[in-house]
Amino acid sequence: MSLALLTTLCGGVTVLILGALSLAFWTDPARGMAQTTHRLETLPLVMADRYAAFAVLALVFTIYGDLNVLIALFAVCAFMGFADGVIYARAGHPHMKHTISGVLSSVALAIAAAARLTQGAS
Repeated sequence: MSLALLTTLCGGVTVLILGALSLAFWTDPARGMAQTTHRLETLPLVMADRYAAFAVLALVFTIYGDLNVLIALFAVCAFMGFADGVIYARAGHPHMKHTISGVLSSVALAIAAAARLTQGAS
């Protein structure tokens, strides 16, 4: 087995694990918390880690400069912004910062997609 194939398999396992945890949180938040061993009192620190990790990914993806990767990044950011906005709006809480994040990420996604289309035409 080549290292490239092994790397791809590692990516697939990562997708499965993250997908399973995501499903656990969506279907039964208490189960998600138990499976991840997160604690409510430390969630602000966990969120800080997550935002820092996404910032590093965004930096690396931006420096790498591949439009396809940036399209994926902006799509994921748009999903997160809109999903958080919906969660807070449904609960009657302020949501505009999240919703605007989704809108801005969608604008960036559209720009990156247009750049990709233009790149393919040249």
